[in-house]
Amino acid sequence: MWVNVVLVLAYSGAFGRVVSNERMENWATVFLSLMLQALPFLVLGVVISAAVSTLVPSRWIQKAVPTNPAVAVPAACAMGAALPGCECSAAPVAGRLMERGVPEAAALTFLLASPAINPVVIVATVVAFPNQPSVALARFVASFLAAVVVGWVWQRFAPADIIEHRLTRIAAEHQGHAFADTAVSDFVQAGGYLVLGAALVATFQALVPPSVLDGIGGEGVVPIVALAVLAVVLSICSEADAFVAAGLSRFSLTARLVFLTVGPMVDLKLIALQAGTFGRRMALRFAPLTFVVCVAAGVGVGRFLT
Repeated sequence: MWVNVVLVLAYSGAFGRVVSNERMENWATVFLSLMLQALPFLVLGVVISAAVSTLVPSRWIQKAVPTNPAVAVPAACAMGAALPGCECSAAPVAGRLMERGVPEAAALTFLLASPAINPVVIVATVVAFPNQPSVALARFVASFLAAVVVGWVWQRFAPADIIEHRLTRIAAEHQGHAFADTAVSDFVQAGGYLVLGAALVATFQALVPPSVLDGIGGEGVVPIVALAVLAVVLSICSEADAFVAAGLSRFSLTARLVFLTVGPMVDLKLIALQAGTFGRRMALRFAPLTFVVCVAAGVGVGRFLT
C-alpha cells in the first residue's frame, strides 16, 4: 500500500505542475470524494472477511455444500453471497474447502462469489448509485450467473490434475493468522489498490477532454471492452469499486456493470494469488475463462436490468 501512496503523492505533485489550478482542484475533489465514500465499506468488508477467514471453521461450510458437483456449484455461489470475503482471502479459503472434500468446481465458485456478491458489496453499490437501484440488482444477478457458469464449465472441461498439490500447505499457513493480523493485512493491501484506483479515476476525469470520453463512452463494444480491461488492471477491492464505477459517468451503465462484474473475479492481483495457490497452469486457464464469462454476463444482464 505504502508504495502506491508514495507514487500517488509524487504523481499528484508532478500533475499539479503541468495542469491548471482548476484541474488540480477537480482532481483533488474527485479523489477525496471517492476515498471518503469507499473507506467505510472497505473497513467493514475487511473486518467481516477476516472474521470469516479466521473464526469460521471450514468444516461448517463443507457440511453445507452438497456432494453432487452440479448442485454444489450454485449452492457454493449462494454461500459466497451470504459470507463476505475479500479477494485476498478467497483463494486460501477455497484451498481449505478443497482440502476438506468440497468439489473443486464448487470451491472455485465460492472463490468468485464471496467477494463479488456479498451483502457489503451490494449495499456499497446501492450507496454509490443512489438514484439507480437497478445497478445493485443487475450486479448481483450478473455476478451470480457468471460464478455459476464458470463453476459448471470448470467442472465439465477442466483436466483432473490441473490444480497443484500446494493447497494444503498454503491454506494451513493462512489459517494460522490471527484475526487482527488478517484484518490489518487485508486493509493495507486493499487500501493501496483503492488509493491507486481513485487517483487514476481522478486523473482520468481531470485530464481527458469530455470530447474524448464522449467518443469512448456511450454504447457499443469499445467502452465495454475498455472498462473490462480497466477492471483487470486497476485491481480495486470489491467493497470500493462501485464508487469508482459511479465516477465513470461518461460510460454507459452496461459498460460500468461489466466493470463491476469483472473486477472482483479477475484482476492482476487475483491472477497472481490464484497462481500461487493453485499453480500457474490453473490460473492461465481459469482467468481467461472467468473474464469472458463475466463480460458476457455483464452485457447480457445489463441489457435488461440497467
